[in-house]
Amino acid sequence: MTKIPVDAAIACSRLSKSFVVHHQVYGSVKLAAVNALRRRPRELIEVLKSLDLTVHRGETVALIGRNGSGKSTLLSLIARVYRPTHGTISVHGSVAPLLELGAGFHPDLTGYENIELYGSILGMGVRRIRERMEDIVAFAFDAPDLAAKADTPLRNYSEGMKMRLGFSIAIHTDPDILLVDEVLAVGDEAFQAKCFRRIEEIQRSGRTIVFVSHDMPVVRRAASRTVWLDAGTIRMDGPTEDVVEAYISSSDRNHPIE
Repeated sequence: MTKIPVDAAIACSRLSKSFVVHHQVYGSVKLAAVNALRRRPRELIEVLKSLDLTVHRGETVALIGRNGSGKSTLLSLIARVYRPTHGTISVHGSVAPLLELGAGFHPDLTGYENIELYGSILGMGVRRIRERMEDIVAFAFDAPDLAAKADTPLRNYSEGMKMRLGFSIAIHTDPDILLVDEVLAVGDEAFQAKCFRRIEEIQRSGRTIVFVSHDMPVVRRAASRTVWLDAGTIRMDGPTEDVVEAYISSSDRNHPIE
């Protein structure tokens, strides 16, 4: 068994994740009736392949790679949304997953009510949510016209407002480990700048961040270490500038980086 470093926030050993995909056979109505009595063809897709990775406490690590390389699947395994098919993953500390902002929101509840709902999903207690309620609203809705909507049903919110609120709730949980999947570019430029300042505060506090991004300027700005995933395996792991340069150089006219 691989020994886990004492300062590990996340440790993956021979981690693999596969999904079974059922294929639908199309054709005539008669063929569809016949196929209904048969088993549909199945395909086993191995998204992550015997991956070994350790993220140390206090690190900010970016996961990069083409679509389908396994980045989001790895975050979902760390967040315990999925279970490994093979291998092990150990997570040490509380986790706030910003994988799909506002996934737990309810359209008929107000902004305040959704803060209580989403905050509880992320592990915040009732007292803690109430203590931070106004801070969450102030961060998300930093203009009087936006703040005025905090007590109106969520169905009246734009998608941008929902993402602002989801981001604000997640970062106010004060997690040991923050997982971010392509949501660092939330809202307008002013709000994005505020998000980055908050990310920098989290970094200075010594907490761990793992994020997925296709935006190389964001990766260069936020991450000290970058892991390049390629078809479910680690192709390169090291200082951000070195990995990003190698990743960009691997692109050609026929295979542009997504």
